[in-house]
Amino acid sequence: MIFAVATLTGFTAVAQDKNGGLSKEAVAGIVSSYTPTQSDKAIHNALAKNSINTLAMNNDRLAGNDTYFSNKVNTKGITNQKSSGRCWLFTGLNVMRADMINDLGLPEFQLSQNYNFFWDMLEKSNLFLQSIIDTASEPMDNRRVEWLFRNPVSDGGQFTGVADIISKYGVVPSTVMPETAQSENTGTMRTLLSQKLKEWGLKLRKMKADGASNKKLEAAKMDMLKEVYRFLVLNLGVPPTEFTWTRMNAKGEPVETKTYTPQEFYQEYLGGDLKNDYVMMMNDPSRPYWQVYEIDLDRHVYDGDNWKYVNVPMEVIKETAIASIQDSTMLYFSCDVGKLFDRDRGVLDVDNYDYESLFGMSFPMTKAERIATGASASSHAMTLAGVDLDKDGTPRKWYVENSWGNGPNNGHLIMTDGWMDEYLFRLVANKKYAPKKVVETFEKGKVTMLPPWDILY
Repeated sequence: MIFAVATLTGFTAVAQDKNGGLSKEAVAGIVSSYTPTQSDKAIHNALAKNSINTLAMNNDRLAGNDTYFSNKVNTKGITNQKSSGRCWLFTGLNVMRADMINDLGLPEFQLSQNYNFFWDMLEKSNLFLQSIIDTASEPMDNRRVEWLFRNPVSDGGQFTGVADIISKYGVVPSTVMPETAQSENTGTMRTLLSQKLKEWGLKLRKMKADGASNKKLEAAKMDMLKEVYRFLVLNLGVPPTEFTWTRMNAKGEPVETKTYTPQEFYQEYLGGDLKNDYVMMMNDPSRPYWQVYEIDLDRHVYDGDNWKYVNVPMEVIKETAIASIQDSTMLYFSCDVGKLFDRDRGVLDVDNYDYESLFGMSFPMTKAERIATGASASSHAMTLAGVDLDKDGTPRKWYVENSWGNGPNNGHLIMTDGWMDEYLFRLVANKKYAPKKVVETFEKGKVTMLPPWDILY
């Protein structure tokens, strides 16, 4: 066997260990293949004192940061998820609050993320415990059991969680159940709850092995969930069952004061059927388009819906997004936000950084190849709030409402159309804005079930 070492002039064969390891000769061959240049020395010196992105910044892209958008949905204020993974929830609620602000002429207004987060954590705890009961006869090294114990509960999620939680529990204004230190910094709370759920999961499995009936397992689970509820109350507060709220106009003047339940508030001011009025689209070129996929166990409520989407070309996603924005309706989307992101300017652009010129090394993988190898996946949900179209109706860039508090562009991001092609994965839209083929495929197409450990999820 030989080990091929790439050089600037070709490939040089270097002997390697017979089992594939690096022999002394192989290492020596690799070392001797490199001849430092003056440019290499200068680059090394620069990298020793500066970040890669500072040196790779494409200075040509800094000029003329155009912030004009031909189509933009009005909104007021910016939200901040702080140190939590609740972007999916903030995004869903931001879409809804924009509708309330525009329809009712409200001043700056937020829906309570903490309220829905409370119920999401309780529901996810039940999902884990019931799934442990369902798989209690399987060995611990069963792939599904192993996955469950690795992922008992998280603060992350996606749009079907928004639909399930809000449809079941309604919504309340942020003033009714405000954020706490633990809702804004979820790490320790989540870690402790996960540890307790794992402990209980082992207990339920042992009860099953010792012959406990389903009735006893269910009773034990309910006792555990009562402890979860108390733990959540201590961290997040008691979720209201009824509250009084005064609606204000855009000038801050009172319009009406009424008492509501969370469900009544949702129905009066938002309404609609979150579980049936929306369609989720995915752009995953590593899989066939115009097929429906479902992610097993990727849900927030045990008796709720798994994450389901129809895989479509990017031009279909853009067509849907433009139609929605032009009708003053924001959209939920998710993407690989950390890639080629200039945080100082709040710009997502594939040309932000020139790594090839810095290192003399190209990075040519396609979107499909990045997905297949785990080099790229959806990491953050945000709200699509605007688009800039040229005279032919072709999008140049997109306006994004983020949930990271104030920053460049008043807490908004500018996403180039080229970046969207490469790093946007999912878009959720009201079915009335989606092409007929998308809706028919989503509703009637054959569903391919993917495991919860699928590489993209």
